[in-house]
Amino acid sequence: METNDHEIIFSRAVKAGKRIYYLDVKKNRKNEPFLAITESKKIVSNTADNPQFTFEKHKIFLYKEDIEKFMEGFLEVVEFINSSKLGREKTELEDIGRNINIDFDKFE
Repeated sequence: METNDHEIIFSRAVKAGKRIYYLDVKKNRKNEPFLAITESKKIVSNTADNPQFTFEKHKIFLYKEDIEKFMEGFLEVVEFINSSKLGREKTELEDIGRNINIDFDKFE
């Protein structure tokens, strides 16, 4: 299969309040998968009578060789947030599985 640069092979959008997070698995020129995470936030400017909408975007790229270490750190942070005494109730984040295995071979 012929692929172009950064072809999206799998995607999920996560709506969270004023933000949308896009989780896109893409392939690079070497046909290797990587994860592109994009945060998109709607910005409203001007007056209520004449609103102007723009989107502020931030991206992070995670490469196959870094995902396992990233997930370890991510899950540690989620565990800290869920166990902290910040006066907030525990969230669904505590239900994130500890055995997350990503099989990149199935994307080849």
